[in-house]
Amino acid sequence: MTISSFSRVALIAVTTAGLSGCGGGWFGGGSDPDARQANLDEQYQNTPMAEMQRERRSTSTVWDLFDGDDPNVKVEVNKYLWQASLEVLNFLPVRSVDPFTGVIVTDYGTPPGGGRAYRATVYVQDPALDARSLKVSLQSKGGPVSQETVRAVEDAILTRARQIRVRDSRL
Repeated sequence: MTISSFSRVALIAVTTAGLSGCGGGWFGGGSDPDARQANLDEQYQNTPMAEMQRERRSTSTVWDLFDGDDPNVKVEVNKYLWQASLEVLNFLPVRSVDPFTGVIVTDYGTPPGGGRAYRATVYVQDPALDARSLKVSLQSKGGPVSQETVRAVEDAILTRARQIRVRDSRL
């Protein structure tokens, strides 16, 4: 047997093995498309996605948009903390605001009477008016900001939020 005939035999063997692994047509079993689709449907029914869809179909209504417990649908942001954050940090140019997630991102700005530029990210994460609902992150062009400065900004936002709430309760 010469090298060229051996390479031909090897090529035919590799091609046959490759085609038989495809699972359809002449070499594979079960060429019935309906049987394959039924098998795929049965496999899909055991997945977590199918379970979620079955649950959603059985319990969802139009009114779930208004009173559902899904945190992706309801807005869970304290309006007083939101407004106070925008008022206290009004010297910073706003980069992005998302009232549905409660995130305010600002660009660098200098406070009145200060020489150091800051940027802030504020996260209002709960509808309650307390310190746990507010997360503030400050950064200067020179690096991170001290915890005392961050705490002072948080306290200023919380104080302003309480003032706004008291003002609204008098109406």
